Amino acid sequence: MADTYNYRIDHHGSLVRPAGLVRDDPDSVADAVAEAVVDQRKLRSTVVTDGDFPCEDFRGAVLDRVTGFRRTDETGPDGLVRWVAESLPKADGPPLADRAARLSELTLIAPKVSLPSPAYLAATTYQPGLGISSARELGEALAEIVRAEIAALVAGGVRLIQLNNPLLLGQAGTEPAPGGALSFDDALAVDAQAVRPAERPEGVRVAVAPGWAAPAAVDRARAERMYAGLPADRWVLPFDQGTAAETDLVRALPEGRDFCLGVVDATVPALEDIDTVMSRIDPLEAFADLEDAAVSPSRGFADVAARPLLTAEDQRRKLVLVETIARYCWGNEF
Repeated sequence: MADTYNYRIDHHGSLVRPAGLVRDDPDSVADAVAEAVVDQRKLRSTVVTDGDFPCEDFRGAVLDRVTGFRRTDETGPDGLVRWVAESLPKADGPPLADRAARLSELTLIAPKVSLPSPAYLAATTYQPGLGISSARELGEALAEIVRAEIAALVAGGVRLIQLNNPLLLGQAGTEPAPGGALSFDDALAVDAQAVRPAERPEGVRVAVAPGWAAPAAVDRARAERMYAGLPADRWVLPFDQGTAAETDLVRALPEGRDFCLGVVDATVPALEDIDTVMSRIDPLEAFADLEDAAVSPSRGFADVAARPLLTAEDQRRKLVLVETIARYCWGNEF
């Protein structure tokens, strides 16, 4: 893609919330977002986000805006509070485009918005016997909402939109992990409805992050089915552990597809050695065009507001390292 360089230095979206942030106070959130935008500009990021500051966790971009879901007191195996779908969802809240518009007023850097994928939400919230015929039906209803949201975001000037489905990569392994209430093929079909190609302005990307960690071993056929079945403009892939599986995920990409490598571990404060990172990236040139690539941390820094993975200072150091790695890869060509 000719303009990939516009988004060379990426991050997943969620940032460590500042001390004293009150999520239900619009002024508190606005002040925190304005400060976060300044910080991202100083770090030379080629995208800016609002850090997901208004949300309890990364699912809130959708769950906070639709009817039909009930928040429970249970916590799932992933550590997230469980939500249950009690009826087919309908949009019922301030559009994310409003958040993005306020972000655009603060900087000329491309605003980025992250959303939970409809397949992920359906797979983790569907419960039989509550009036919805199947997880697939729930996913398709969510896909229409997310697709409309993407269109509104693009119309409002957002240039990079990322859908997060942490369940997909595990299902691309030689020993597929459980996919919740949706099969692998149903999950791909549902998410494809949200991101299927449509007319978009030059430079717009709809990205998919299919998981925070590669499986132990990649099933090449299943990985290729994932890429073919979900027509994303960019794939955001983990690349921070140096495993053969991480390389295999890049190897399976269709030719010419944008990809973003999560080259630093967002869960540990220790900084990666640059030579080690480059020794992982350089061999990719044998089968992938690095002009189609970008770099980022491996995942969001605080996908759950109350559970940041690092301190704010450790987060800053990791983002500085991502920018440095980008310069090692592409010089000053962004």
